[in-house]
Amino acid sequence: MGNLKELFAPKDLTEGPPWKRIIEFAIPMLIGNVAQQLYNTADSIIVGRYVGDNALAAVGSASPILNLLLVLFVGISVGASIMVAQYFGAKDREKLSHTIGVCLSLTAIASIAIMIIGPIIARPLLSLLKTPKSIIDWCTDYLTIFFIGIAGFAYFNILSGVLRGLGDSISALIFLLISTALNVVLDIIFVAKFNMGVPGVAFATIIAQGFSAILSIIKLMKSKNSFDLNLKMLKLNKEYSHRLIKLGLPSGLTQAIFSLAMIVVQSLTNSFGEMVIAANVIIMRVDGFAMMPNFSFGSAMTTYAGQNIGARKMDRVERGTKEGTMIAVGISTTITILLLIFGKYLMGVFTDTKELVDLSVHMMRILAVGYIAMAITQSLSGVMRGAGDTMTPMWISLFTTVLVRVPIAYGIAYLTRSEAYPTGRPESIFISLLMSWTIGAIITIIFFKKGNWRKKGFI
Repeated sequence: MGNLKELFAPKDLTEGPPWKRIIEFAIPMLIGNVAQQLYNTADSIIVGRYVGDNALAAVGSASPILNLLLVLFVGISVGASIMVAQYFGAKDREKLSHTIGVCLSLTAIASIAIMIIGPIIARPLLSLLKTPKSIIDWCTDYLTIFFIGIAGFAYFNILSGVLRGLGDSISALIFLLISTALNVVLDIIFVAKFNMGVPGVAFATIIAQGFSAILSIIKLMKSKNSFDLNLKMLKLNKEYSHRLIKLGLPSGLTQAIFSLAMIVVQSLTNSFGEMVIAANVIIMRVDGFAMMPNFSFGSAMTTYAGQNIGARKMDRVERGTKEGTMIAVGISTTITILLLIFGKYLMGVFTDTKELVDLSVHMMRILAVGYIAMAITQSLSGVMRGAGDTMTPMWISLFTTVLVRVPIAYGIAYLTRSEAYPTGRPESIFISLLMSWTIGAIITIIFFKKGNWRKKGFI
């Protein structure tokens, strides 16, 4: 029983072999991220199989707008994870308590804002993006339902950030696995049995996310050995709110920039027709799984660096950076090889349409090598964020997304126009993404070696 309690307790990453601590922390996060991706993948598989390829395209077309309006929570979550990690590493109970309380209050305000704004702007944005008439109603329904039930998603993600900062990546994993299983069961009931179509997928997702949020709140209420949680701590303290937003805003803006670029590129994708839209959805679902190790190690490196900087152990930060990055690159290389060998079978899970499977495999092969570059970017950016330098990763993302990806995508499409491809070749979408990832990795290495992040020190 003691071992079980220890497994779910906050973990100190400032002691022991760096590579071992990083792996111990990253593996539950990796499994959790895979489970999180199963939310979207289950939605896609079930609507693709039971409703059709257009329904699959509708769920995918809604994603960029959904991601854009969720940046508030990304910012709060990243800021929370950095502050909690550093204060936990420094054993500062009062600052840790205020940080957690402010996170809970800011999340409530952000959730209410999204619940009001989201449903109002959903359809106008979809129209602006030239979403095909055949899928725009489904897209609108999906987004509206998701935004109204946003609180569950918000609190689970924010509280996961808090738990990660405390070194507890196991609890969030368990809650997410339970929630994912519930989501899949509800998907099948709502879509396959009750024929609710795309709205059924949205209802299943928000119910499952709400359940995971409740479990996370209960866990936090029972984990007060290191912090206090009362009405005083929930007050929107100006100092802590400002610090949290200052640290988290660059990451939120990075996500916003990425989402805006996705929206702009989605407009280009829509011009290629429903087949390419559906192929893009399938690729992005597989891409979500392929990218999970990179995101997991990036988040693990943020907590690891944060705790060790809080404990004033820069030598461990240096060692952990090298060891963590090497592990992440090794895993991404393996995934790239598997995608190249088994890609066709993966795409076949989503649809029986041979033309759609072949198109998806062709596009996925363009992207595959880029995952190795992203392993480097995510690991080094994670360390910089853990040190409190959230601006540098933001500027790199801004450059590679806005000045590299979007112009290259439209440029290649324009230059490849022909009678067979009046709006250009659809490969332009994926070639531009590969180039932005590769250039991003090179720039990240350069800025990391410059070492300005080391000057940020303790927040």
